[in-house]
Amino acid sequence: MFNRFVGTAAVILALAAPAVANAQGVPGGVERGAREGERAAGPIGAVVGGTIGGVVGGVSGILGVDDRPRFRSYVVEQRRPSYTYRDEVRVGAVLPADGVTYYEVPDNFAAAREYRYTVVNGRTVLVEPRTHRIVEIID
Repeated sequence: MFNRFVGTAAVILALAAPAVANAQGVPGGVERGAREGERAAGPIGAVVGGTIGGVVGGVSGILGVDDRPRFRSYVVEQRRPSYTYRDEVRVGAVLPADGVTYYEVPDNFAAAREYRYTVVNGRTVLVEPRTHRIVEIID
C-alpha cells in the first residue's frame, strides 16, 4: 500500500510540476496543483498536488524570482511616497482604504496585473484591490 502511494505521489509530481511552476503564489499553487493532481490520480492526487503546488507557489511568489528585482526597480523609478503604517508590514495585513494610494501594476508584469501596489514603511507591497490585504512584499 505504501509503495503504491509513493508511486502515485511520484507520478503526480511529474505531471503537476509544469502547472505548479507557473502558479501565482501559494493560493494559486495549491489550486493548480490540486487540480492537476486530481486529474492525474484522483482524490489522493489532489491532496499531494495541492501540497506541492503550495510549496512551489510560495517559493516563487506572485511575481516570480526573475520579476521581483525588475518590479522593485520600477517602483523606485516611480518615486512613490511611502505610507507610514503603525503595525507590522507582513503578508496578510490589511491596509486602510483611506490614506493609502494604490497603484496599478504595469502590463509587463502580467502575473501581478490583478493586484495593486503601494509603498508602506519604505517597502513595496502587492495588495488585493478589494480587501487591501498585503499578498506579497517585494524586497
